[in-house]
Amino acid sequence: MPLDQSFVGREYPPTAPYEVGREKIREFAAAIKDESPLHRDVAAAQAAGYPDVIAPPTFAVILSMGSHDAIVEDPQLGLDYSRVVHGQQEFTHHRPIRAGDRLVTVVHVDDIKTRAGNDFLTVRSEISTVDGEPVCTAKSMLVARGAAEGEA
Repeated sequence: MPLDQSFVGREYPPTAPYEVGREKIREFAAAIKDESPLHRDVAAAQAAGYPDVIAPPTFAVILSMGSHDAIVEDPQLGLDYSRVVHGQQEFTHHRPIRAGDRLVTVVHVDDIKTRAGNDFLTVRSEISTVDGEPVCTAKSMLVARGAAEGEA
């Protein structure tokens, strides 16, 4: 059954604050093979004008994907997460994410389309500091694959 179009425009409450730690940034940078000293060395980051180490741009996926839980767990939407694949991701950074940030994310349902039996759910995660400073806008497309013929 297609997803409910009335969810377009829905906004979910902010996530609990996520405190960005230096070690999390270093681990993420290592995992993606980003060797920039800005992600590892406080002095290098400060020399570049930042108060502390900064996260690689894709670090925002940790917060955006975490905010999707509100949508996925909403029983009224009826999204079968076992059929979901990640279709697209984009980030618009308003400033770098840095160690010491305390960030919250508000997720919005921007669009729902059904094509060829698949649901395409476009969500936007607005990441900001607990004080309301915008940090990043993350847009994702989740694709809920339709049941194959003969499947229940």
